[in-house]
Amino acid sequence: MTDSSSRPVRTRFAPSPTGYLHLGGARTALFSWAFARHFGGTFVLRIEDTDLERSTPEAVQAILDGMQWLDLKADEGPFYQMQRMDRYRAVIADMLAQGTAYHCYSTPEEVEAMRERARAVGAKPRYDGTWRPEPGKTLPPVPAGVQPVVRFRSPQDGVTAWDDLVKGPISFDNGELDDLVIARPDGTPTYNFCVVVDDWDMQITHVIRGDDHVNNTPRQINILRALGGELPRYGHVPMILGPDGEKLSKRHGAVSVIEYDRLGYLPEAMVNYLARLGWSHGNDELFTREQFVEWFDPRNLSRSAAQWDPKKLNWVNAHALRALDPADLAARVAPRIARRGGNPESADLPAIMALLRDRGETLEDLAEGALLFCGPYTPADEALRAEVMDDAARVLLADFLQRADTLADWTETELDGLIKAVLKDHGAKMPKLAIPLRVAVTGRKQTPAIGAVLTLLGRDAVLSRLAESLA
Repeated sequence: MTDSSSRPVRTRFAPSPTGYLHLGGARTALFSWAFARHFGGTFVLRIEDTDLERSTPEAVQAILDGMQWLDLKADEGPFYQMQRMDRYRAVIADMLAQGTAYHCYSTPEEVEAMRERARAVGAKPRYDGTWRPEPGKTLPPVPAGVQPVVRFRSPQDGVTAWDDLVKGPISFDNGELDDLVIARPDGTPTYNFCVVVDDWDMQITHVIRGDDHVNNTPRQINILRALGGELPRYGHVPMILGPDGEKLSKRHGAVSVIEYDRLGYLPEAMVNYLARLGWSHGNDELFTREQFVEWFDPRNLSRSAAQWDPKKLNWVNAHALRALDPADLAARVAPRIARRGGNPESADLPAIMALLRDRGETLEDLAEGALLFCGPYTPADEALRAEVMDDAARVLLADFLQRADTLADWTETELDGLIKAVLKDHGAKMPKLAIPLRVAVTGRKQTPAIGAVLTLLGRDAVLSRLAESLA
């Protein structure tokens, strides 16, 4: 499918590798990916690594790991800007030759003085165009020993406007935009320039990004027009705020998306939750990745900032856990059990997951719960035993042990029936047997349904622990 100009849809995600893939970046990647998938287009991954002081290989890998965990596969890339330096320099050389860019010999101190003078008269602080070529203008003599920057010769009249996919019509007075530096004194191209050349070369048709880029957009549009390129459609999504309405920070959960993997969240739940942070489809809160792609429409992107809600994420994740097949869930939880010192192969893990999945919100919750069946058995301490193991309890447990030893089938149905029979014969209520039974065979006062627990622990473990407890 194509956009209104009949170009095949091509979107991109272009993070700077100066840190991990954070939640805002992940959401931008998700929206760009979904847009491309919805229209049968192409999703491009581009690493904007020109900030040599802050970009690191570790950060690049963190971004790639985060994209892989979320299963946001790029159709093309990753492309690296540092590998495209020759292309940028060639474009700058062409612009200098055509007069759309020029050398500027003003020092940083001189530019700052220009800005101070503008502030003093209440004007917008900016470069004053000292070295900008104009008909009939005499430029200052070139100072010796000064390496110039290259500035884009920005249009000074009219407005630069676009119909934003999210925010609607936006316009900037070109008189407010000074001549942007597009190459530093050492010849290294700057961010706003590289982005434009990349989007031009990669034929990007739609740019979805955070609204912190709105002020960059008119500059990028003007550079692209000077190059003769066709403009993409721009869409700027509002930021994600913390639960307190402030900018999302680490104390709110603004950590690497991979950290959420460590914490036991499912990637499909994170995709579901991130999608709802700034996008909606009616009142639908829970949906599959396939439904999201089918429903995605940039017209349903919100103009208001989204708010991060950890409780809502947990709710979405809990639903995603319950939707998984127990065998799939078991495969995801097994490594987490092993890291806790348990043996996931020592019990029927899919059956354990079927029992526990309604009782946890994360994979970590389920791994912790599974230790009841897969971890080392720790008998109850004396205080707990003294609390629940009175003489009446010991009588009930002894009768249960004797009858359980002769059960033909060790199933939940048979064990539940046996518990009821013992209680009936002794005229006792369920807690009088169930609680001591839990403490005796698990070392815990609270567990899932006792019949299910006894079934999954197995005949040998239950009988031996009961006998030891009564000894």
